[in-house]
Amino acid sequence: MSFGIYLAGFLILIGGLIYGAVLLHVPNHWIVVGAIVLVGLAILKGVQATRQKDPPA
Repeated sequence: MSFGIYLAGFLILIGGLIYGAVLLHVPNHWIVVGAIVLVGLAILKGVQATRQKDPPA
């Protein structure tokens, strides 16, 4: 569940950055590229932050 909360927060952040980029008249293709990169980063960081530690063998 914490991964979902982490990802939801990151999506809100990405939405705000997209809105700011639109207000600054950044070309649409750069907004899409930036959003894709940030979604990938959100997934990587979310998994890293919420991953369960492996039990010692």
